Amino acid sequence: MNKFFKEHLTVASNASGRKMHVPIYRFKGEEPGPKVYIQSSIHGAEVQGNVVIYHLIEYLKTTKIRGEIVLVPNCNPVGTNIKSGEYTLGRFDPINGQNWNRGYYFKEELINDFVDTVTADDSFEQVKHAFRQQVKKAIEAELSKTWGIGLAPRLNLQLQAQAFDADIVIDLHNGPVATRHIYVPEYAKESAKHFNIPHVIFIPNQFNGALDEAMFCHWWTLADKLSKKFPQQKWQIPVEAFTLEMGSQEVIDFDSGSYDAKGILTYLNYKNSLIDANLKPENINRYAVFLKDYKILYTQEGGIIEYKVKPGQHVKQGEVLAKVLNVDDLDNDNAVSYIYAPEDLIAILHFPSASVLCGTQLYKCFINYFPLP
Repeated sequence: MNKFFKEHLTVASNASGRKMHVPIYRFKGEEPGPKVYIQSSIHGAEVQGNVVIYHLIEYLKTTKIRGEIVLVPNCNPVGTNIKSGEYTLGRFDPINGQNWNRGYYFKEELINDFVDTVTADDSFEQVKHAFRQQVKKAIEAELSKTWGIGLAPRLNLQLQAQAFDADIVIDLHNGPVATRHIYVPEYAKESAKHFNIPHVIFIPNQFNGALDEAMFCHWWTLADKLSKKFPQQKWQIPVEAFTLEMGSQEVIDFDSGSYDAKGILTYLNYKNSLIDANLKPENINRYAVFLKDYKILYTQEGGIIEYKVKPGQHVKQGEVLAKVLNVDDLDNDNAVSYIYAPEDLIAILHFPSASVLCGTQLYKCFINYFPLP
């Protein structure tokens, strides 16, 4: 069977000097195969991924794999423990105000310098190994800066150093009130069909700070530059990375966790990570957009909101998305107003509170969406 290892990574310490640790669960198969890295809860309120990892661990106890699968639940113990009343305020580093998922390393200059060292005689495996070492060395240099770095990037870089050896990286998230959706790099479109997720966002080779981008932007950019330098050779993109959004934050559901774990395992089976696993993607309707057509609807006015459209619902232009109560006008005809769909859309997520300020991200939606065969 698989070899199993458990260790802990120290990612922070509190004001009392006590260390904060992240558990790392490793399963290694007897046969060679891809290395997989999966983490959850980089945003403290997004806890469902921990249940998914629990189900993955239960499955991997009895199912042979190829290569290695590394599972890192609750990867941000600082964010998980930032509470205000009933709510987890775990999206931003409270000291420096940085998004916990925006501090990963990516520098195109490093890739340019590395490409200059590659020769036509170098094999693809040699290039891949050398590039991994170069990026990991740069990450370590960032962590060792004399003047130090903020809490969020320190956490991010430690996790990135763990993930950068992997061939497949999956970052488990949740929206505020959301339906299942997944971010997929444009070059990996075929892989989107192997997750049991109905809503797919195809993202370009553009780094905006998130873990999936910190993985695939490196390799996508490297392959592009090598193809230009050596046009007679075909340079692969050897890594796939995804952000998987599994519904709403602040709640867990074991049955849903089992379903999402099965979807991940179905994809891993497609990538030849599992041995003798009879797993195939479900026959569901899948809809996709390119990132430019994943739109945010902001509120023009504040008020008390009733959400009339649920995440995952298809809406026609002009239909009511939300009903607004204006408490300063309860005695006249301005007491109630409506927010209408500006285009045909699929609602993917909405703001979690009924109390809404002007300029709030009320809904995130697909427009110009298309079926994914």
